[in-house]
Amino acid sequence: MAIELLNRELTLESPSNAAPSTTSGDVFGRIGSLETRLARNAREIVAAQAVRFRVFVEEMGAKLPQEAMRLKRDFDSYDSICDHLLVVDNAIEGEIEEQIVGTYRLLRQEVAMANGGFYSASEFDIKPLLERHPDKQFMELGRSCVLPDYRTKRTVELLWQGNWLYSVKHGMNAMFGCASFPGVRPEEHALALSFLHHNSLVKEDWMVSARPELYRKMDLMPSEGINARQALSAMPPLVKGYLRLGAMIGDGAVVDQAFNTTDVLIVLPISSIAGRYINHFGTDFDRFSN
Repeated sequence: MAIELLNRELTLESPSNAAPSTTSGDVFGRIGSLETRLARNAREIVAAQAVRFRVFVEEMGAKLPQEAMRLKRDFDSYDSICDHLLVVDNAIEGEIEEQIVGTYRLLRQEVAMANGGFYSASEFDIKPLLERHPDKQFMELGRSCVLPDYRTKRTVELLWQGNWLYSVKHGMNAMFGCASFPGVRPEEHALALSFLHHNSLVKEDWMVSARPELYRKMDLMPSEGINARQALSAMPPLVKGYLRLGAMIGDGAVVDQAFNTTDVLIVLPISSIAGRYINHFGTDFDRFSN
């Protein structure tokens, strides 16, 4: 019953009216005035960091280092080695700083390994996962945020259009990354976390757990006490979006005091993405060849 409800709750709506269109050049997709593409220069990365500050600090109450707070930008050492996916609203008049309404940070395994590893490794023990899949290339998704007025199905679809085509371009086999629940008390999310534990936990050779010293139980309620509809309603939209694509959830949550969140690890093998989503987002990577 829980899985059937999950499928009903997370069914992708018909793409006939609002599916992202692929385009030529460096733009991954468009819907109306919105487009998704990678940041083209340092100025656009700085602008994306300012969007992250507005969401993580001003809205969610994160406490960043003093310099970040002074500059009103969320930044760290990973920004210089990641690619930054943007959603830009071209209907907004003015400079790029006003036009960026959403962002994702993307880190490929070959780049991470050449620069000290993945960001997620600070919370989750991902090394055994990587070692069990030496023939696969992993891609980390992080720092996802969208400005409040743009938290719509269209914006989310554009972000996933960008993630998908980026992974195709670079030959990625799996995606992973942290997804967050608000606040630092996991028990406040007992229903949703327990649903994830009982219904979407990583399996077999995809097993990955929170670092032992940071591990917080997700199994806070027995499965028979979980109302699946209420659990799905209580989840952040980003987590439901990952589930929609066939993602699994790592074992254990981690409390991030600085960002005022409770984090879970998303694991998404490319082979798990349902065919209807591949058909929806496409595999048009030939346009990257020039």
